[in-house]
Amino acid sequence: MEDIMNRIYNLEREIAVLPQGNITVKNIKGKDYYYHRIINNKKRTETYIPFDQVEELRTQIDERKALEAELKELQRHLPHSAKEAPISSGEFNSLVRIGKALRAQIASVRKYKKRECISILRNYIFGESTEKVFILYGLRRTGKTTMVRQILSELSDAEFNKAAFIQAKKGDTLSDINSDLRLLEERGFKYVFIDEVTLIEDFIEGAALFSDIYASSGMKIVLTGTDSLGFVFTQDDQLYDRAITLHTTFIPYREFENVLGIHGIDEYIKYGGTMSISGVNYNKESTFANAKKSNEYINTAIANNIQHSLKYYQDGGHFRQLYDLYQKGELTNVINRVVENINHSFTTEVIEKAFKSSDISITARNLLRDREHPIDIKKHLDLDTVTLGIMQALEILNKEEQTIDIEESHMAQIKEYLTLLDLVAEVDLVSLPNTGNSNKQTIITQPGMRYSQAEEIIKNIVLDNKFNELSAIDRKKIIDRLLSEIMGRMMEDIVLFETKVFNPDKLVFKLQFDVGEFDMVIFDSDKICCEIFEIKHSTELVPKQYQHLNDEEKCRITEHHYGPIKRKSVIYRGDTTEENGIHYINVEKYLNHLV
Repeated sequence: MEDIMNRIYNLEREIAVLPQGNITVKNIKGKDYYYHRIINNKKRTETYIPFDQVEELRTQIDERKALEAELKELQRHLPHSAKEAPISSGEFNSLVRIGKALRAQIASVRKYKKRECISILRNYIFGESTEKVFILYGLRRTGKTTMVRQILSELSDAEFNKAAFIQAKKGDTLSDINSDLRLLEERGFKYVFIDEVTLIEDFIEGAALFSDIYASSGMKIVLTGTDSLGFVFTQDDQLYDRAITLHTTFIPYREFENVLGIHGIDEYIKYGGTMSISGVNYNKESTFANAKKSNEYINTAIANNIQHSLKYYQDGGHFRQLYDLYQKGELTNVINRVVENINHSFTTEVIEKAFKSSDISITARNLLRDREHPIDIKKHLDLDTVTLGIMQALEILNKEEQTIDIEESHMAQIKEYLTLLDLVAEVDLVSLPNTGNSNKQTIITQPGMRYSQAEEIIKNIVLDNKFNELSAIDRKKIIDRLLSEIMGRMMEDIVLFETKVFNPDKLVFKLQFDVGEFDMVIFDSDKICCEIFEIKHSTELVPKQYQHLNDEEKCRITEHHYGPIKRKSVIYRGDTTEENGIHYINVEKYLNHLV
């Protein structure tokens, strides 16, 4: 029965985020126009659908109907004992679970390991009343609902009997939820968890209901939702100073290893960014298995997240510069393009020019400089063909295919929303001796997303006819070098970002000189001292790795600005050791010890 109940729960969650209704066609003056028709509570609404969105909507509606049929069949075969404790009581307007049905829903999570941040939610549930609601939000597949189920499993029997789980779905209104909360309150319920609350169309504009009426009366209310940006808007307005928040999107290496049981920085680079119960197998098959899957995740978890929240915030009045893109159906494409390019350059030029892979260009330069066996990759690649293959795989439009010019204001606004979603973050790039040239390096916090797109580049190189004129040895050398460049830059980003996150009282940055750089500097402004690092995607000890760390002039300039250098280290994939006064630190051990 536990398996049946768990499948029913998962089906209802999948159904909740899929569109209901059907597609109708109206012929006006010989031209077909498509509309999305929904009948809810005997009220019919019709919304115009741009032609390029019809097929996607039809697929989603068909998927919902198939899942609904499976759900109905499962419910029909429920054991009699389960039917005595209905999953959703007829007294409620929305899908509410209590008692046996709720216990069956959470049974499977007892064997799962818990994320470290669950302690914040635990403090809210078991602590004193704060008259605030708790907002648990983040991108899809980052552990929100699992965390709620885990907390429910920690309740005592007496507390559990006062707990309810509400599964919000498209078509629900705040009025429906309010009615159910009143009924629960009358029956003495103290703990209410509302999942996918951002699906409620009037949630953003009326979220104060939860804090002002119910939390202020002593009820502990936890809100979760797929559309993270909607929660950001509510905190700035309806729930200002009336909510405790926990954002799940950023999953550091330590949790990736400890919770999922997956070891190694390369595995994190390939699949890091989402949580799952089955670790590598789940991630390889689902989230970031390839560029297509990654693109689907960007569309559903990120682009739709932004657009759904903007649509219902201030009645769509917050689209600002993005409104024309949204109306033309091109906003998803532009967001996708920005995500793919954001680690390299966030400029109008990169977005508007024909897509070219910087990964290929960097590798070409390095291979040409190889002292023992230089290879001119550009003589053995049809770059136009490779580029076209990349563009098709990543569904990226060229400038001439865009109906609206992409401006810097579009880029800035998209970057702002991606930052609010915790998908991107920035690390300082400081220049010496002229510190006025400081800049920012933008990092994607879900490494698997970036790597899946890099793999697509390699697939296109391998299929290129000119490339296959090279010997097998040379082809492997080029591909290995390309992967090494990609992983090396990604490992550097990961170490920089996680060091910054776990050292909020210190300055963490990359330090660039006229020639060369320190990959990372940690500056303690209280003690006026620093540490300098090189970060290498290597397992070998090579003196060249620390040549900049021992450069007397670079060290002198650094100490002038940031105080005595207390330690010089190379973070790499080999064993932790020391050589010539340089500390070699294993990258996995380094990341695991960040607190």
